[in-house]
Amino acid sequence: MKITTGDTDVAPMTGLSAGSKTTYTVGVAVMQAAQNARNQTLEIAAKELEASVHDLEIDGGKVVVRGVPNKGITLAQIGKKGNLYMSKVQPVFGVSHPAFSQQAPAFCAQLAKIEVDPETGEVTLHDFVVVQDVGKAINPLAIEGQMQGGAVQSLGMALTEALMYDDKGRLTNPSLLDYRKLTSADLPNIETIIVEKPSPHGPFGARGVGEPPIVPAPAAIANAIEDATGVRLTELPLTSERIALALANAT
Repeated sequence: MKITTGDTDVAPMTGLSAGSKTTYTVGVAVMQAAQNARNQTLEIAAKELEASVHDLEIDGGKVVVRGVPNKGITLAQIGKKGNLYMSKVQPVFGVSHPAFSQQAPAFCAQLAKIEVDPETGEVTLHDFVVVQDVGKAINPLAIEGQMQGGAVQSLGMALTEALMYDDKGRLTNPSLLDYRKLTSADLPNIETIIVEKPSPHGPFGARGVGEPPIVPAPAAIANAIEDATGVRLTELPLTSERIALALANAT
């Protein structure tokens, strides 16, 4: 398999590649364009082989008459016919430009196992699990990476990340030296569980993946803190200072 990265200089205008919708929308366009190219290929082969399109199939890089494997034409030969000077055969050029009126909501749940130091309020994260309905895992390894990456962002919002301002409204932590982001040293292994409930309109049933894991961690961590200590925090990030103060006020 060869993967080619697209170039916006040669691509038509389209909507944003955002909102966890790229595979959901572009995937359908690619599928339909491929089907369109396949239909054109079979129509050319049907004329060359003097057969009905419905009697043809593609097998091993070759279009053959079903039940008569010796009667056929290769895809390379078909491609060449459409690229010859003065050829009467149009080149195969698959096209698709679908519209999307149906969304495919994504669903993600997260589980956290933590330890809280009752003296300092420090939270130690021992285990974390991300469960997500991806519709259809077209690329499971990439999906696991997105689930884990989104979870790390979510955990950062839950535990450490915050913009801090002084009494004059000036940002006091404008760089990554001061803005506290989680690193691999702060995190346990993040287990991923892929659930596949196909979307009716996505390519092969796929749904968006990237953004849903960014949402649940603050709730998961806050619930775990309450389960461990009995105090409920409602302001992010859930810092050790806030936890310690909440524990002190609760006694």
